[in-house]
Amino acid sequence: MSTKLPFQFKPDPAAASPLYMQLAHKLAQAIREGQYQADEALPSERVLSESLDLSRVTARKAIDRLVEQGLIVRKRGSGNYIAPKLEQPLSRLTSFSEELHQRGFKPSSRWLTRGFAMAAPDEQLSLGLTTGQRVARLERLRLADAVVMAYELSVLPEAVLPDPQKVESSLYEHLSRHGGAPIRALQHIRAINADSRLAGLLEVPVGQAVLFITRVGYLDQGQAVELTHSYCRSDYYDFVAEMRRDG
Repeated sequence: MSTKLPFQFKPDPAAASPLYMQLAHKLAQAIREGQYQADEALPSERVLSESLDLSRVTARKAIDRLVEQGLIVRKRGSGNYIAPKLEQPLSRLTSFSEELHQRGFKPSSRWLTRGFAMAAPDEQLSLGLTTGQRVARLERLRLADAVVMAYELSVLPEAVLPDPQKVESSLYEHLSRHGGAPIRALQHIRAINADSRLAGLLEVPVGQAVLFITRVGYLDQGQAVELTHSYCRSDYYDFVAEMRRDG
């Protein structure tokens, strides 16, 4: 268990917020500023209380607050660890694997299904298919450093992905090798509450809010080649957009 305390903490007796909230805020600031790294062990309640001259109850309540915010993951019998966090910019089209590699995480997939099915009506519409055409259907969990980050369902025309069993980790990498990777995409994001099946897949409580993302990817000529529905854990996954004011 780490004893690293990369910050100074001085309680403000005049502050309206209770002491544990002040400590939680300071710890969250240290995490967001990169003073702790993903999967690094947080100092224990005992170390925090003794180092900062606080009660164990105050330290415990501060850590509880960070767990609720998704900044800390409790591992039974091991301790408290900094949760991995993926911030994906909305201005760039990249794959899940590419984003994780760029941020120093190890991406992996837990496959649920890889096969063919007849295109559903909404899939026909999104991909410009006719009734009776088959599509490759890829269903999997996306993991970062062995932590489940998202559940993903990708649908592609059979002509684009004639052998879905050959997709290993990165779908876009596989498509690039065969000349069929999207070069642009339209993406819609909204929040939904996880039902029992989705909660079980993502390892979150039933009813927890998750990010539901629908993406349609296109080739340079305008042909739609990918429809992906992603259900992302909101405690681990952020989308970032940079905006500028005209003038």
